[in-house]
Amino acid sequence: MSRKLSLAPQFTFEDRHNSANASEIASMLESIGAESLETLIAETIPEKIRLNEPLDLPPAQSEHEFLKSFRALAEKNQVFRSCIGLGYYDCIVPGVIQRNILENPGWYTAYTPYQAEIAQGRLEALINFQTMVSDLTGMELANASLLDEGTAAAEAMGMFYALRKGAKKKANVFLVDELAFPQTIDVLINRATPLDIELRVMPVDDFDMADERVFGLLLQYPNAQGAVCDYRALIEGAHEHDVLVSVAADLLSLTLLTPPGEMGADCVVGTTQRFGIPMGYGGPHAAYFATRETFKRQLPGRIIGVSTDAQGNAGYRMALQTREQHIKRDRATSNICTAQVLLAVMAGMYGVYHGPQGLRRIAERIHGLTKLLANGLAELGYESVHPHYFDTITVKSEQLDTVRKNAEDQGFNLNYFNQEFISISLDEVSTITEVERLISIFSEAAGGTSKQSSEVRNQAEQLSIDWPDSLVRSSDYLTHPVFNSHHSEHEMLRYIKRLENKDLSLVHSMI
Repeated sequence: MSRKLSLAPQFTFEDRHNSANASEIASMLESIGAESLETLIAETIPEKIRLNEPLDLPPAQSEHEFLKSFRALAEKNQVFRSCIGLGYYDCIVPGVIQRNILENPGWYTAYTPYQAEIAQGRLEALINFQTMVSDLTGMELANASLLDEGTAAAEAMGMFYALRKGAKKKANVFLVDELAFPQTIDVLINRATPLDIELRVMPVDDFDMADERVFGLLLQYPNAQGAVCDYRALIEGAHEHDVLVSVAADLLSLTLLTPPGEMGADCVVGTTQRFGIPMGYGGPHAAYFATRETFKRQLPGRIIGVSTDAQGNAGYRMALQTREQHIKRDRATSNICTAQVLLAVMAGMYGVYHGPQGLRRIAERIHGLTKLLANGLAELGYESVHPHYFDTITVKSEQLDTVRKNAEDQGFNLNYFNQEFISISLDEVSTITEVERLISIFSEAAGGTSKQSSEVRNQAEQLSIDWPDSLVRSSDYLTHPVFNSHHSEHEMLRYIKRLENKDLSLVHSMI
């Protein structure tokens, strides 16, 4: 007996990813009364937009062949070390979180908790996120994430606009620190236009709080050049003129810096990207949004609350559900599908895994390496433009083009602006060796020689925080037991699995 052999790929892409077989398709067609798929398409898609001839494409690859060629193409990229900053930082994704959340369909297919009863694990993970954000920002209330930092800043502007009253009822001017991150300013411009909000982007020192048309403002802390400023007086002055204040803040820096909430801010926004979320070519990264309790009904996005049943058991729920788009479309304050739940879960778990002391150690190490870099560059004549900074320094250089070439030859991307300034941001993966290489790049540009490794490392023993007392955080944070209980990998694994088992996801059924 002979049997014909086929050398075609064992499985096409659609075999694996479109699971309907011939009998299921026939059953579907019979149910809807269509003779064939071609007939169904002809009845569904207008003739004017249908393409009636085959696509001019090369023969299809199997999924395995495609992935192999795709990897070969990707390997042609040159991956440089990014020290650009501006809200994007390299970080370490803990293996226990990567394997058991990011790469686990029990978590990544459960993308948003529509029904509290079958999402208790996700809701507990999200209330961890809210608690972490509230504690670190010094605010009374936080939501369970938004799309990104720019969107969160725009939501703050929109919330302040909705809160106008009395003499400010007709105010339409929103002030923006010119040293806010550029992508945030771009989003603000885009969102202000349809609301007829006049956006004024200018130096903070030029803010005119007495202008009766001003209803709110945005500050960046630390700002785009890395400067850390005490905004207490500015915020107090804004409040004297009934102007609401939002601060876009680096969440990790708030383990060391006085939080904006303690300076009197009305709203604090930002990104949680550096809490164990890879940079991912600019996104997605879950944003955070924290504000005052009195503004809770204007707060955009999902809020997780806790209820206690008759037996004393805690149950998590979505509070103020009428804000959700799928429930009350015409009056919703947000679309919960854009709230980056998976990444908010990861960021919250990063806080659980490291705890308050672990996060502080990461922040102290980053700041210490930045001081080491600043001291090394100062000895070469590159003085830091700003006296107080966290992870980013800005220097002035007459050899900017030479520095850029040296840096790119060494595989570094730095931030260059105004033809004479360079800023450098360090992060969780930075090392003393990397600091030495950065110093050597500037040394060579200045015509000098690289410092001896031992000189740089000896200075590392003399570092300390030298900010003014008003900028140094003194309040506690992350005191809840969940942030102080799961710091070994096996404890964290069991905690993640325990929450996963309380959820329904695509590994169980359709959601």
